[in-house]
Amino acid sequence: MSGPLSVEIRSLDELTPDEGAQWNGWARADPDLSSPYFRWEFARTAGAICPGSAVAVFKRDGRVVGYYPHQRRGGTIQPLAAPMNDYHGVIGPKNQKPSMQEAARLLGAPRFAAAAWIGEAPEQMPRHHSVVSVVPDEGGFDAWYARRRKAFPKYFKDKERSRRGLDGAFKTVEIEIGLHDHALLERLIIEKSEQYRRTGLHDIFACGWTGQVLHALMDCEGEDGFGASMAVLRVDGRVVAMEYSMHAGRHFHLWFPVYNQEVARWSPGIVLTQETIRLGSERGYRIFDYGVGVGGYYKKYYDDGGLVTVEGVVARPGVSRALCATMSAAVGLAGRERAQRLRTSTRRRWAVIEACETSLTGRASGALRAAVDMVRK
Repeated sequence: MSGPLSVEIRSLDELTPDEGAQWNGWARADPDLSSPYFRWEFARTAGAICPGSAVAVFKRDGRVVGYYPHQRRGGTIQPLAAPMNDYHGVIGPKNQKPSMQEAARLLGAPRFAAAAWIGEAPEQMPRHHSVVSVVPDEGGFDAWYARRRKAFPKYFKDKERSRRGLDGAFKTVEIEIGLHDHALLERLIIEKSEQYRRTGLHDIFACGWTGQVLHALMDCEGEDGFGASMAVLRVDGRVVAMEYSMHAGRHFHLWFPVYNQEVARWSPGIVLTQETIRLGSERGYRIFDYGVGVGGYYKKYYDDGGLVTVEGVVARPGVSRALCATMSAAVGLAGRERAQRLRTSTRRRWAVIEACETSLTGRASGALRAAVDMVRK
């Protein structure tokens, strides 16, 4: 590594095909960047829709050593397509690209935020592990399933009973993957919105542009099979579970699942996910990614060991840091034992609101609803 780093901020649609090829070449060469989120096609497609999108092009001695697609929200730099971006980091050679601290310094915003950063980052920031199922080349799905079932026999026997229950309760049970059906996707978005509101979370689809990104990605076809698609579980011709996923190369990222509460007793979401792994592995996918393992009790039963990701904010002294301190002090009134958990929850909730809502009115409304919900809890 030689020479100081510099940065050039450009529009994503300004990058040339050669730069896109360089970007994807670096992503393919690094196993840590195998997720579809690190592909040029994801950034190019999402960047055409996400408000405030741009790409930081990092250079050393005049040579490009990394790309970081992102979006600006006031004084905050966020990953492109946040809050839907499950992995982010600089795409470039490992020994030359900038760390989180360096990227934040060069971009110069008051706040540089990350939820699941891949790459070098401050040691004091919280670490999380992503959850992935790794299907071996030898033996495929059957070998993978036998290994997981041996590790958690009670859990997987219960899910086998769920599948038998579905088969017994309905005349037909059909599962398909790889669908490019915009009507199904729109239905999923509506149902996810209802779920967010029902559970007191910010509805990330109410702002409009987030759903547009998902539709655009489903129309995108790129290198190594990059794209997005739907999986669906039908009983007697009726849809009872859906999942929207993104994929590239051998990597299949399970992204937005929904299922019908009326058939919850048969775990339709789990049944659909397991069948997606089986059918997907027949198409050559080997890494089935659930994202960072925060939430979702079931994920541990499918985890073959993923990546370490970093969550945190690099902040300059000023208003944003003072605001965080004020919020933390207010939350601290709830008691020492709960304070840290509530601080983390507050920060995550605000990050989602800030990412989705591009107007002051939208942010204020979202913050008010979040505050009311937290007081109720």
